[in-house]
Amino acid sequence: MANNNNISIKSGTTVLVTGATGFTGSNLVKKLCSAGLHVKAIARSSSKVEHLKDLDIQWYRGDVFDEYTVNQAIKDAEYVFHVAAAFREAKYGDDFYHKVHVISTQLLAKAALNNPGFKRFIHISTMGVHGHIENPPANEESPFSPGDIYQHTKAEAELWIRDFAVTNHLPLTVIRPTGIYGPGDHRLFKIFKMAAGPVFPILGSGKCLYHLIHVDDLTNIMLLAATHPAAAGQVFLAGNDQPIPLEQMVSIIAKTIGRKPKVIRLPVWPFFLIGDICEAVCKPFGIEPPIYRRRVAFFTKDRAFDTSKMRSMLGYNCIYSNETGLQQTAQWYLENNWLKQ
Repeated sequence: MANNNNISIKSGTTVLVTGATGFTGSNLVKKLCSAGLHVKAIARSSSKVEHLKDLDIQWYRGDVFDEYTVNQAIKDAEYVFHVAAAFREAKYGDDFYHKVHVISTQLLAKAALNNPGFKRFIHISTMGVHGHIENPPANEESPFSPGDIYQHTKAEAELWIRDFAVTNHLPLTVIRPTGIYGPGDHRLFKIFKMAAGPVFPILGSGKCLYHLIHVDDLTNIMLLAATHPAAAGQVFLAGNDQPIPLEQMVSIIAKTIGRKPKVIRLPVWPFFLIGDICEAVCKPFGIEPPIYRRRVAFFTKDRAFDTSKMRSMLGYNCIYSNETGLQQTAQWYLENNWLKQ
């Protein structure tokens, strides 16, 4: 982990974090607590907090879209890190994504205006609001083209708070992370697990460019953006200098763990069809489908961005390159028995 040199928030300052029990949020609150800040966090009653039990966090158990919970948690907070997100699960309907992304953002932003000493609202959006990049690289000004309910509601929340901040003079910085990964991550772990097998399928014939950001770098950027004067009112794509083709990702991971999977390319349309069928059958029963459209679409979309604004305005250069970050993460998975060598 990097040190806390990026934290210039005064020790003892009250900060509120949503999504603190998740992968990114957990890494963030560890740094905030280590810096001596008074950390408040909202977590659903069903969320597990055992992995953070050694941290001095004041928990507010409830939904992030519950007005009472939000109003209680945000009292005296000078900074808000709104990290909470609803990722794809069969048990969630479209209204849940709207509540977690849009309603929560509206409640938090309005409540923050009631805090006289409020300094800045750090809103975590996603690169997904841009959808597929037809002519990469895209930048912060590129058009939105969300492709699913997660991306649509994240886009709606971001656009709302940016407009609200201007109208109501709310100090705001928006960060759109690229593909987040690092030790302990479960989402991109699927790629590492597949790279450990004998065959790695890539669907379609495209470049399948992906843009990565190590969670240590992302949380450093979030902390820097909270106090950097140039970050006020700005939007930043948080990602490595360059995107990386999926095939190269597989090569780096496989070499690190001592494997040599055979990469094969398959036509994508049958998998879209299978994914649609699986979703149609599984969703009414709340069963997670083994394959679904969004996972198939991962192979067909180019996610490549110009991330120079982050470096030029904030002066932040990522600690981890694509190669060193993937190597470090793969090694962690090996050492913690997530992968077999």
